[in-house]
Amino acid sequence: MSNILLVTSSPRGAASHSTRVATELATKLQAALPGSTVTTRDLVANPLPHIEPDYATGIYTPAEARTPRQTDLVSVSDVAVDELFAADHIVLATGFINFSISSTLKSWVDHISRSGKTFSYTANGPKGLVTGKKVYVVLASGGIYSEGPAAVMDFAVPYLKSVLAFNGMTDVEVIRVEGVGMGEDAVKAALANAGKQVDAIAASATEIALSAAAA
Repeated sequence: MSNILLVTSSPRGAASHSTRVATELATKLQAALPGSTVTTRDLVANPLPHIEPDYATGIYTPAEARTPRQTDLVSVSDVAVDELFAADHIVLATGFINFSISSTLKSWVDHISRSGKTFSYTANGPKGLVTGKKVYVVLASGGIYSEGPAAVMDFAVPYLKSVLAFNGMTDVEVIRVEGVGMGEDAVKAALANAGKQVDAIAASATEIALSAAAA
């Protein structure tokens, strides 16, 4: 059985292209993987708190010595970390906001990046502890940032790939829904291209599941 974690972060609600494509991907992955479950974390409906002093000190304070406020804040982070470790497939959805990711997704990253939990420092440098995961990043943008002159302004994909790898997640695939600010035809083309990528991912997952069942 596989567990799928879907994390959405767009403030655009039903109009969000990233949420739409990411939800479709999670649904198709669930259909392709018999017995799989989907856990959804909507960071707009239930945003994680930004880092504050009680959290920053609480994560380094023994549980029995934490104040009630520290306990509450660390517990919120612990739940997010537990969801991450429980997942086999992770789908992260975000709009391209000021050349990077949404602030709500950044808060999620801050809460799941925990020394001693999701990464550790060793004599050979930092070591990611969240391994064996497949991550899909669904990124919607008004312009084209995968190539061309604006590519140097894409700080979203490099950042996510770097921070995920730091925590041990190196198998990352990006699904772009780009150019959606360039008119109705561009929106249709962007969604069609993303849909083809989603279908290919689901088909591959089905093949792997069938091969595993036959083995």
